[in-house]
Amino acid sequence: MTHPPSAPAAAPHPASAPARPAVPGQVSRAAAVGAAPPPARGAWATGREVLREAATTEPGRLRILGAVLALLVLALGTVAGLEAADRAGSAEDVVGRSQPLSADAAAIYRSLADADSTAAAGFLAGILEPGESRARYDRDIATASRLLVKAAANTDGSGESAREITTLNELLPRYTGLIERARAANRQGLPLGGAYLRYANQEMTTRLLPAAERLYAAETARLHEDDDDARAWPYLALGAGGLALGVLGWAQRREYRRTNRVFSRGLLAATAASVVVLLWLAGAHTVARTGLGSAQSEGQQSLQLLNEARISSLKARANENLTQVARGAVLTEDGKDDKYEAEYATGMGALADALARATRLADDEAGRAPLAEAAAAVEEWRKRHAEAQKRGDDGDYRGALDLIVGPQGETEPKESAGWSFDQVDAALERALTHEQDEFTRSARGAVDALTGLPLGAAALGALGALGAVLGINRRLSEYR
Repeated sequence: MTHPPSAPAAAPHPASAPARPAVPGQVSRAAAVGAAPPPARGAWATGREVLREAATTEPGRLRILGAVLALLVLALGTVAGLEAADRAGSAEDVVGRSQPLSADAAAIYRSLADADSTAAAGFLAGILEPGESRARYDRDIATASRLLVKAAANTDGSGESAREITTLNELLPRYTGLIERARAANRQGLPLGGAYLRYANQEMTTRLLPAAERLYAAETARLHEDDDDARAWPYLALGAGGLALGVLGWAQRREYRRTNRVFSRGLLAATAASVVVLLWLAGAHTVARTGLGSAQSEGQQSLQLLNEARISSLKARANENLTQVARGAVLTEDGKDDKYEAEYATGMGALADALARATRLADDEAGRAPLAEAAAAVEEWRKRHAEAQKRGDDGDYRGALDLIVGPQGETEPKESAGWSFDQVDAALERALTHEQDEFTRSARGAVDALTGLPLGAAALGALGALGAVLGINRRLSEYR
């Protein structure tokens, strides 16, 4: 029997399959499954490693140096521009906000005090108040009201100035109401008119005028703050400029020592831009400081003294009028002297002192001339007041009154203390106008000195940074 052929023997199974060729960059499945992933690296560590590797080659070091130089010069332009803009803004505030508000506050005080004095003078004129006196009183009240509205619109809505403005707005209608009651009683020949007038004066001297004086002090303090801010040296910009120039000098010396090349146009341009920014900043700020210092010493200090003199003259005039209204009915706290007469003497003393100090500060004939006229009118005023007091002591009340407010029926009572007061006030007004012009001129010069510097410093900083990058790139091109 024939057997079928047996099946061919199976090929022997290899002991191990041949390894597949590795693909570059490909991780095997076994490795991906069994091996632990490498630890993650932070951005800071990665950046530090990149910088370390870059710093080991000359092109890498040049790139780092170019970036540092560009940042330093750009920072100089930015900081100089910001500080210049800050100083220019403060100087503009001095000219356009702080000083005008201080002057307006002084004008509010002057208008209120003059209204009080005029009301008393009109009361003394008799039952029928002169039309000129009434018109002057109305102008003073209208001026004070208008300036209060202006001050409220220009303050920040909070702080001491806003509180004083609110106080004045609340008290002014109360004062004018008392004056109207005094006038009504006086027209009827009632003695109650004098009581209303004294009460109105008490409201004015103890509440309204102190509030106006505090408003003036607050606005003057803000003026000094803005002036100090405008004159502060830009130390940060000067420091940034010194650092930028130092690093630029070192970089150019380094290039010279490595390549024997004396100049790099790009780095020279960056250095020149930095020097221009620093010189412009220092020069403009010096001019601005000088102008603001001149405005303060030759203008603001004189304005402050002249305002003090005017306030003292108004106080003295109001008390002089009330001396005749009260006729000794109101005494000092010790009960020995007439209260209004004592306060008149105090006001005249303060007036003379302020005039003397303002005269010493005046630096030209245009400023000294009105002060000399005011001083002469003050002496004449004192003489007429003394004569009025003598007549009153002798029982000549009508004669004393004529010397205080002028004889009835005269449109220009030149032989009265009131006329002398008007001469003093007019001379002080001229002196204030002159000193105000000097202040504005000097302070405006400070603002003009800083004009264009913020934008110019920023532009020069950007150009200097560009020059630094181009200078370094020119050196880098040699490695390509």
